[in-house]
Amino acid sequence: MCTLDGCGSHEHLGPPPKATDEDRRLFLKGAVALPLAVILADPMLAHAAGAMLDKVTITTPEGDKMMAEIAMPATLPAPTVILIHEWWGLNDQIRAVAAEYAKQGYIALAVDLYGQPPATTPDGAKALMAGLDPVKATRKLQSSVEFLKNHKDSTGKVGSVGWCFGGGWSLNTALATDVDASVIYYGNVKKTPEQVATLTAPLMGHFGTLDKSINKEMVDGFERSLRIAGKSLYKIYWYEADHAFANPSGGRYDGEDAKLAWDRTMAFFGHHLS
Repeated sequence: MCTLDGCGSHEHLGPPPKATDEDRRLFLKGAVALPLAVILADPMLAHAAGAMLDKVTITTPEGDKMMAEIAMPATLPAPTVILIHEWWGLNDQIRAVAAEYAKQGYIALAVDLYGQPPATTPDGAKALMAGLDPVKATRKLQSSVEFLKNHKDSTGKVGSVGWCFGGGWSLNTALATDVDASVIYYGNVKKTPEQVATLTAPLMGHFGTLDKSINKEMVDGFERSLRIAGKSLYKIYWYEADHAFANPSGGRYDGEDAKLAWDRTMAFFGHHLS
């Protein structure tokens, strides 16, 4: 069961890094940069970072519309990345991560697959997730890829990344489109060889050995499906951590592993999207 403190049964690994009052004051004035983990762990700072994004509308060929938010880097043209939220929905945490991707040199598009305010309770998140139409969600992500490929400031390269619910949808995006690279953070990867046959993008996955739901049995099965389908451009990383270990706002945060996963992701995107 997932809660706002994370998922699974691993013991709390200790509080994430905290900003001081002076850190907050200087950050809000734009006078200092802070580590991403510090920003994400502080609701005020995460909201401030996420507020820098601009809203855009993605329209599918069928006429369905999705609001998304975009962060632009200082140097253009630039490669692009789609960020797909956790089961809570598009919240300040994901917006702040998008802002960080922009600082790293990417046009970052944070999509909103729900089209509703983000949940703050597990029951609320379950309801949002249960109400998702997977066919429409796939079309919205396909249209998002096209939006980024054709963006006037894009190099034409597109990556996808998602966490938990969004991790599974990052994989789905790679199966349904021709993205150039895809990253999965502890997302549902239960797929048959037939389902992964359409994969053309290099793939990276980050998973926790203590995760009770997105577990080794599932991930091993996914790797078998990839091998049977003749896919070899993938790398799976395991961390001695629980579900949601990269989320500093939750109780399963593992700072060392989160940084390692981030560094690996940045290197992966840097290689495939440059």
